[in-house]
Amino acid sequence: MSSESAAALPARTVAPLSTGEPDHRTVLLRGGEVHSPADPFATAMVVERGHVAWVGSEGAADAFAAGVDEVVDLEGALVTPAFTDAHVHTTATGLALTGLDLSSAATRAEALAAVRAYAASRPDDDVLLGHGWDSARWPERTPPTRAELDEATGGRPLYLPRIDVHSAVATTALLDRIPGVTGLDGYHPDAPLTAAAHHAVRAAAHAAITPRQREEAQRAALHRAASLGIGTLHECGGPEISDEDDFTSLLKLAREEAGPRVFGYWAERVTGPKDADRIRELGALGAAGDLFVDGALGSHTACLHEPYADAPHTGTGHLDAADVAAHVVACTEAGLQAGFHAIGDAAVTAVVEGVRAAAAKVGLARIRAARHRVEHAEMLTPETIAAFAELGLTASVQPAFDALWGGEDGMYAERLGAERARTLNPYAALLRAGVPLAFGSDSPVTPLDPWGTVRAAAFHRTPEHRVSARAAFTAHTRGGWRAIGRDDAGTLVPGAPADYAVWRTDELVVQAPDDRVARWSTDPRSGTPGLPDLSPGAELPVCLRTVVFGQTVFVRPNE
Repeated sequence: MSSESAAALPARTVAPLSTGEPDHRTVLLRGGEVHSPADPFATAMVVERGHVAWVGSEGAADAFAAGVDEVVDLEGALVTPAFTDAHVHTTATGLALTGLDLSSAATRAEALAAVRAYAASRPDDDVLLGHGWDSARWPERTPPTRAELDEATGGRPLYLPRIDVHSAVATTALLDRIPGVTGLDGYHPDAPLTAAAHHAVRAAAHAAITPRQREEAQRAALHRAASLGIGTLHECGGPEISDEDDFTSLLKLAREEAGPRVFGYWAERVTGPKDADRIRELGALGAAGDLFVDGALGSHTACLHEPYADAPHTGTGHLDAADVAAHVVACTEAGLQAGFHAIGDAAVTAVVEGVRAAAAKVGLARIRAARHRVEHAEMLTPETIAAFAELGLTASVQPAFDALWGGEDGMYAERLGAERARTLNPYAALLRAGVPLAFGSDSPVTPLDPWGTVRAAAFHRTPEHRVSARAAFTAHTRGGWRAIGRDDAGTLVPGAPADYAVWRTDELVVQAPDDRVARWSTDPRSGTPGLPDLSPGAELPVCLRTVVFGQTVFVRPNE
């Protein structure tokens, strides 16, 4: 880089640590396995004032034992950096945990029976809330009708989004609360609601949630995350997803109570400094997350270059390249991260063309330094992958999508045909091109499940897209921190924040996705830290303890 281009780089805004004060005690953990690039054979670690102070061998740990406030005998357990889930809808996750979850319903009749039982169990709820149905996995292949839902609820208001949250079914009683809903784009008399009609119905349903219900849901989601070794969540809020009170109350709760860190993104377009100031006032890191360029494949709303295999259209586009460029320019000039939800290949093309146009206006160096992000980024081509690398875009992706919907007989193949479906979620190609990856769940679309996410990437249903377990683990730990502009976290090295999890697991191994990965990395002499065996069918690690900034935020009962 020339001195001229270096001078053009803005001072990069670094996300602050958002969770309370550090634990001021000094703690020695010993007698286990510590996953650290500082020492691939480490068995001990010292934590001081909320940061990693030392990692090393059991013999060297003796020198610290007398001068610490606490010694923790790991009894052979594994210590890793805490996971970061880079795309979460926290309140919706909590509502799914505390409410009606239809993700396991195997038929439409089973889903309706669950609705009927749930309605009977919640006689005082103003609006019944559920989530997770997926008619693509039912033998009927059709969603519940409004008449069926009216009968199952006894005529009460019900809001039931599809698993991808881009369409929903609702009862007549809820629709009757929304003046003019039948004239909105996306209204269908007896089919799932999409677009503006869906957004209006969702807003009406969420408006019925009391502050007490919301806080209960948020606490449930944060507790579940901590119990799974997740130390940080990226909350993806926005006016078409939740509301400002939900967003700000979550950030406040995470600041004030011990638990996972929460960094928030607010998905609203920025046109100038006034909009940027408002994003900051909400407590958001950027105008990013689910700023919709398109919808989702399952709902036939992802925007494609060629029509769906099972529908005579190309989906729905919400923003074009000019819209993307204007947003990215405004965010870059304000020192904010920009980001977009883009799933279909036409949507991804719009993002790439828009960000490239923004770079032509404000300079490529400034665009790259801002670390703008793209959520989901499923339908990529070699050209758009190269553009991500060129423009410094982070791909915030969800490997569980492939595990759930990939394969020759999955939803992707049904929507796109097997040939196009095989191109989706090309993680290996992204890594080869140097594109930063951050892994998440999009919970409640797929559950919070960090080790399952790592497994899904390492054993992708399309073999050429597989990555090593180590690369997947890095994307789900350090990758999430890099996505918010922090290069000093997500790894257990001296000076890093002490965000870690302790796991009960079997023998550690070094897994490569297939023979195309260099064999040296699986040789113990390479010094590559091992990870649990994530082969399909192998038992996943069990979280015993989660620590954030040196503070214990979860301990498994009876351990």
